[in-house]
Amino acid sequence: MDSQGGPYLNKRALCSPLGAARLCQLAMGCAVIAMVTHSAGYSGSQGVFCMAAWCFCFAMSVVVFFLDATRLYSCLPVSWDNLTVTGAAFATLMYVTASVVYPLFFVRSECPYAGCDVLNFRIAVTVCSILGTLAYGAEVALCRARPGQTVVGYMATVSGLLKVVQGFVACIIFGALANGSEFSRYAATIYCVVVYAFCFTLTALVIIMTVCGRTKAVRCMSFDRFVVVCTLLEVLLYLSASVVWPVFCFDTKYGTPWRPSSCPQGKCPWDSKVVVAVFSFANFGLYVADLVYSQRIRFVNSHMPTISRA
Repeated sequence: MDSQGGPYLNKRALCSPLGAARLCQLAMGCAVIAMVTHSAGYSGSQGVFCMAAWCFCFAMSVVVFFLDATRLYSCLPVSWDNLTVTGAAFATLMYVTASVVYPLFFVRSECPYAGCDVLNFRIAVTVCSILGTLAYGAEVALCRARPGQTVVGYMATVSGLLKVVQGFVACIIFGALANGSEFSRYAATIYCVVVYAFCFTLTALVIIMTVCGRTKAVRCMSFDRFVVVCTLLEVLLYLSASVVWPVFCFDTKYGTPWRPSSCPQGKCPWDSKVVVAVFSFANFGLYVADLVYSQRIRFVNSHMPTISRA
């Protein structure tokens, strides 16, 4: 018992829907990692990414569950609710990506050279990864702010969750840019890269300020107004980049609208340019949706960690 007469451990970390979701995350993560290392295997950059995603999410879930069960999160100088929902949203996106990439590159209709047992393990890995995605998504759904609630945790709102998705999509854009996109050929495409980096920095800044409970750090305006101003600026910048990038990559004056036949599979600059263009439009749409939803948010500023929902 603690000094206030309560139990040392948080029973709701186990006996609650949120606790059950986190236990499922641990179970699925452990199963995936065990099967991949035992027999399913992985190779290449795609396999390394999937394994890194599963290991990172599993380690994060272990830490979150331990801190929640022992109530040690109260010792951290962060907003616990904002931190956990941000981590769950990010893990959901990581698991979704891994659940698509792994079967795409490692599950074939015919048995691999190592035998059909390996194929069966890889199918099982895919199934467990999908179940892990659902477990993380369930945590996000359980923590998400409902209409009519007084919002203390900004990251639990639709706008806050969109911030996580925007950052994740920006990481995909950066990966495509680094994969031989030839963005340095024109000043206009360099401008687009600067836009992507600047908007990602703003998004990360809002997330970090919220998780660290520093929502009073903006002196000249309220934090919710600061978020709206940043989002409007990001919408305008992404609109310009979403127009400039395709023009300077696919117009016949600067590039080609069709994929060159001599372009190697997996290392084609044209493919990287398409990925950047597609996800630029996707992120532009996310920022527009964020701007619309952020108009409806009124939340309570707090430097102290909020009470856990677990």
